[in-house]
Amino acid sequence: MLPIISNSPVKFWFSLSLIVATICGFLGLLPAFSSEYVVQDDARSHVVWMLRFLDLELFPNDIIANYFQSLAPSGYTALYHLMAKLGINPIIFNKLLPTMLGLITTTYCFGVCLQILPVPAAGFLATLLLNQNLWLKDDLVSATPRAFFYPLFMAFLYYLLRPNLLGVGVSIALLGVFYPQGVLICAAVLILHFIRFPVNKINYKFLLTTLGIAAAVLLPYALNSSQFGSVITAAEARKLPEFWPGGRASFFTNNPWDFWITGDRSGFFPREWLSKLLLPPQVWAGLLLPIILKFSSDFPLAKKITSRMIILPELALASTGVFFAAHALAFKLHHPSRYTQHSLRMLMALAGGIAIAIIIDAIFHKIKLPFLALFVLPLVLIYPSLTNSFPVTNYIIGQVPSLYNFLSKQPKDTLTASLAIEANNLPAFAKRSILVGSEYALPYHKLYYAEINQRANDLIKAQYSPNLTEVQSFIQKYGIDFWLLDSEALTLEYVNKNHRIRQLNPGAAAEVKASLEKGTIPALSKVTNRCIVLTAKDLILLKAKCIEKITA
Repeated sequence: MLPIISNSPVKFWFSLSLIVATICGFLGLLPAFSSEYVVQDDARSHVVWMLRFLDLELFPNDIIANYFQSLAPSGYTALYHLMAKLGINPIIFNKLLPTMLGLITTTYCFGVCLQILPVPAAGFLATLLLNQNLWLKDDLVSATPRAFFYPLFMAFLYYLLRPNLLGVGVSIALLGVFYPQGVLICAAVLILHFIRFPVNKINYKFLLTTLGIAAAVLLPYALNSSQFGSVITAAEARKLPEFWPGGRASFFTNNPWDFWITGDRSGFFPREWLSKLLLPPQVWAGLLLPIILKFSSDFPLAKKITSRMIILPELALASTGVFFAAHALAFKLHHPSRYTQHSLRMLMALAGGIAIAIIIDAIFHKIKLPFLALFVLPLVLIYPSLTNSFPVTNYIIGQVPSLYNFLSKQPKDTLTASLAIEANNLPAFAKRSILVGSEYALPYHKLYYAEINQRANDLIKAQYSPNLTEVQSFIQKYGIDFWLLDSEALTLEYVNKNHRIRQLNPGAAAEVKASLEKGTIPALSKVTNRCIVLTAKDLILLKAKCIEKITA
């Protein structure tokens, strides 16, 4: 069901498009296999729990692993599970998958562009811009559910433009089990697309069938209640520091520009577009497209644009509508930015590729300045190198192999307590559970966050308590096996600098800070040297049973 490539010019430009996608994927793979201990940032949450597919005894009774497993869409889980059954480690598969997703996205993008402007070079330019944009953000490289939006939604657009009922239906169904938020955009696009057509049996059947599929795949999500409690409301979230600047789920701000325009979770536009001095070429070129169409007599190639161009404003309008709906229903539809930022990257790549092709054609044939036309294309090609951040992968490279190796040899139900940032890496690199970690402290589901917040509160207070009995009670309450400390963890300076402590529990962090300012000496500092089992870099690992046996 992929786009059919027939004549030679199409084959040439399509092959070139796949080469670009492959190069981007290869550049993304380089850091992925640069060390024994490497994991993508978001994969720590959304993929590491899948190591259970290889060993059912991993992460027993681990609320963090259980929570992220509950969030995973069924198709996404099934794909990783299948690969694990074939012997492919989920973390390895996570590194390989982005290149495959990029190639599929490129294929459908090329096909969509050719239906709007049947000029193969325009298809190449659109895919070039899209690949550049996808690798300037870590959505695709994360290979988490949101990465699947790009190939599946681009497939939806391709089959809608043909139109192919089976293709559209399958695309919507797959989005529903990989990235259900995308189905809402599909439904909005379908309504806008068919409202223009005359009411007849064929159009009526197409619209009702596809909307029915959308409703069917979304129904389980609407009816399913999470074991981790209801989703927090916007009113409740406004009262929590976790949702304000500096918080783990920063969403609200008193700056309207940040909130509505550039916010990573709340804003309309991709942050990377507006955080650079030099906007991506597809943004500039895409904005020129309406002007080109208005003065199409000056641009010969513009006359070849088909009526299917309407899909671009339809996509823009549909995404905008769902964006505001997500704001109105926050956080039931999760982050509003998910409904515009992903689709805008695709929309502007298509519009930009078409616009650049038309401009180059006009320069070459009408203005008779071929050298200028040849100057425009290299500028588009070298744009990523001007950003000093291409490709963006956000891979985390483990720096403490001896720590991971030591913990990985401990029993599989080993639990480590730590406020060190390195604790976030232990599930991925040591395959052992942690009590709490700033990376996993998402405040969206009430019961989950209440437990995480309580754990953080107890850990912070125990780590800085002057009473050894309280420390020992904490160890017994949670069944702690090891306690990981930064070498300077028990100092006031550390508490002041470590914003992750404030992210985990602002109240407990403030209380501890006030206590240390009064000269309180943490009880742990008096037993540290007696219970060390490992020192590595600036980290100290203590054996909890040793601390338990010490008398005050």
